[in-house]
Amino acid sequence: MRTVVLVARAPIESDRGWTESPMTNQRTEAETAQEHASTTQCEGSTVVRFHGVRYQVRDVARSAEFYSKHLGFRIERQRLPAFATLVLGPLDLLLSGPAASGSRPMPDGRVQGPGGWNRVVLRVSNLPSWIDKLKKAGLRFRNAMVTGPGGRQIQVEDPDGNPVELFEPAS
Repeated sequence: MRTVVLVARAPIESDRGWTESPMTNQRTEAETAQEHASTTQCEGSTVVRFHGVRYQVRDVARSAEFYSKHLGFRIERQRLPAFATLVLGPLDLLLSGPAASGSRPMPDGRVQGPGGWNRVVLRVSNLPSWIDKLKKAGLRFRNAMVTGPGGRQIQVEDPDGNPVELFEPAS
């Protein structure tokens, strides 16, 4: 299993109060070249490379607004009400609503749904500022900030209960 860690910038205090420093949501030519360089050629003519992370959601438009407004993702593609692709740095976040092909039940009858414990991890600076900003926006947290040898983190939930971890490494 691969963990995706993205760098995000926290709000910055200025003489006029708090201002936001936007997260990077554009890929540079070097990043795109690096993605292609990480492509693996398998037997025959098949190719495999990292594409993105899929979250099951109940309302694609609502979730796309959540990720773009609160976490700095750019909406790249929408096929409402079924699907949207959002981008933050090298991550493509694939939002699949109930009508999307990526949400269909498994052959054994199990139904895919939001929630769970696997999560996207966003690396931030000044985690307490992020927590304050997101609490003021009325977002739900799964836990309080915890600190360990690698740093500190907290989990925030999207509108459907999918977790997003905000992580600040130890200095």
